[in-house]
Amino acid sequence: MECVIYQEKTGERENIDCGRAAGGGEAALERLAELRPDEFAWIRMDEPGEEELRRLGKYVPLHPLAIEDAVQARQRPKQERYGDVLAVAVKTLWFVERTADVETGEVMIFLGPSFALTVRHGADDPTVEAARRLAEQPEMARLGPAAVLHAVTDVIVDAYAQAAVQVRTDLTELERCVFSPAREDLTERIYSLKREVVEFRDAVQPLVPVMEPFTRTRDDWPRQMVPYFRDVTDHLARTDAEVRALDDLLGSVLDAHLAKVGVWQNDDMRRISAWAAIFAVPSVVAGIYGMNFAHMPELDWRYGYPCALGVMLLGSGLLYRVFRRNGWL
Repeated sequence: MECVIYQEKTGERENIDCGRAAGGGEAALERLAELRPDEFAWIRMDEPGEEELRRLGKYVPLHPLAIEDAVQARQRPKQERYGDVLAVAVKTLWFVERTADVETGEVMIFLGPSFALTVRHGADDPTVEAARRLAEQPEMARLGPAAVLHAVTDVIVDAYAQAAVQVRTDLTELERCVFSPAREDLTERIYSLKREVVEFRDAVQPLVPVMEPFTRTRDDWPRQMVPYFRDVTDHLARTDAEVRALDDLLGSVLDAHLAKVGVWQNDDMRRISAWAAIFAVPSVVAGIYGMNFAHMPELDWRYGYPCALGVMLLGSGLLYRVFRRNGWL
């Protein structure tokens, strides 16, 4: 657990060593109860347990349901109001190039009058980059806890856009394979990428209505924040449109591949049928002369046997030429 106290007037920071609090000591957290009106604290926690959150609840107002949501980390993107505390759940997302998988995590952001609490679950930690951006822009820190929400969501939405570019690259490669002359079954790869896009969509799409209220003037934070949230929401909307397009395009790619597989199967059936017809000619001739009737034509003719073989070869050769000319072989 990390804690930074920001001076809203100057943007200066004060780091608090909260490591002892995680080990049982609470002296380091008592500074949270002594915040001046012009200060706010940003507390960052990584996959905390319920006991640790309840200990923190002695110094910041956390509703029991908020603690439950923060511990379970299975929330859809949403925002909830618990008295003076606003809770926002956001899915983190990143693309693993080695496996071409989209991995997701979660960040719960709690905003109070004098604090911001972020609870992270998953391998990706957007709060590190968000803290760096706030450190480089002290004027943002002067805007209060809402600046933390903006910084964290801005980093997450930027990660969405980067992942969308990588998914688009994989999809382009799949398209090349689908429309190439090579006969390769890509159904599993297409379904795998489509599953990743669905997971991507489930992270991005529900976040759009969550972020839209922040683009309007609110009574609980400075109006200077509105343009910043509009920028984040605009980037999110573009990514959402991109993900929808990827999902639709993947459906079209899958249909095209299945149609191509159907064409392969038809080609195979035509070849099989053509060869069956070719071999049917000698089978019919041989079957007729194998009936052993006494009075069959050409049985006593000296050239009857070569003639029968010639008929077989001629009939098969003519069929082969016809099928070859029509593209069946």
